[in-house]
Amino acid sequence: MARKPRRMMSQINVVPYIDVMLVLLVIFMVTAPMINPGQVDLPSVGQNLAQSQDPVQVILHLDGHLTVLDTHQGSEEQSVTRDGLVDRMGALHRSEPDRPVVIAADRAVRYEEVLQVMDLLKKAKIKRIGLLARGRSG
Repeated sequence: MARKPRRMMSQINVVPYIDVMLVLLVIFMVTAPMINPGQVDLPSVGQNLAQSQDPVQVILHLDGHLTVLDTHQGSEEQSVTRDGLVDRMGALHRSEPDRPVVIAADRAVRYEEVLQVMDLLKKAKIKRIGLLARGRSG
């Protein structure tokens, strides 16, 4: 008498997986009460979200020269050299370390120039540097 060839079994034995799942469930149930939840301070509605300080604007013109507009010092732009920018922003950092500085560049200025100005501000140890975006006018 010839034996029948055995068929392959195409079922998965899930009993070991259930055992592992139950052990993990017990571990999570035991450790969950021991975890201290973190506290997140979210802003509430109605708080004033305006900046406390007006930023200093470093304006990069198409021809490459720099001007600085500081509303605390006056409302007119002052032309500076790249070395003068580092000196001036270093003095600003010493007097007001948390004062933000934004870079405003002409639309046609190469982005590499903007990055070079950003590097100069980093040399002056300015921590809060931003890019100023203005809408189109006219």
